[in-house]
Amino acid sequence: MSNTSSLSKTTIALHWAVAVVIIGMLAVGSYMVDLPKGPDKGELIGLHKSIGFIVLILASLRVLWRLKEGQITPIPGSPNWQEKAAKGAHHLLLLATILMPVSGIMMSVGGGRGLDVFGVSLIAGGEKTEWMQAVGHETHEILAFILIAVIVLHVAGAVKHHLVDKDMTLKRMLGK
Repeated sequence: MSNTSSLSKTTIALHWAVAVVIIGMLAVGSYMVDLPKGPDKGELIGLHKSIGFIVLILASLRVLWRLKEGQITPIPGSPNWQEKAAKGAHHLLLLATILMPVSGIMMSVGGGRGLDVFGVSLIAGGEKTEWMQAVGHETHEILAFILIAVIVLHVAGAVKHHLVDKDMTLKRMLGK
């Protein structure tokens, strides 16, 4: 159980696994957008989809774990508004890490391409469903900007807790 003084190893592992992969996927996605159409871009998109599916699994496990374990108890001493903002940011991060791969799947399936994960077809390609592709694309794009902004705020908050407040917020997420 995660509490004020320590977090479970599972909580820490899922946090860092999702964080590293999401940040990497945001970087790769930003790079891919400007690539010209061609085999290199197609290969990178295939890899992006495969890793995105892994993100969906990890993020789903993280949400299920959070539901099982309960909310992380904030370190005492923060103003109420900061605790509420942090809780909102955490909820937004959890939701966005689920919706980002779901919107990517919608974009792919809606575009008639289906979903292959490392060469294994999970959803066969079919007819285009333009509304699904459009909703998936817009959602994916908007969520990318939201995720970047909330991640920056999340990291800034962790640094503030560590350097200004000198509390255990960052240390406990590092397993200390």
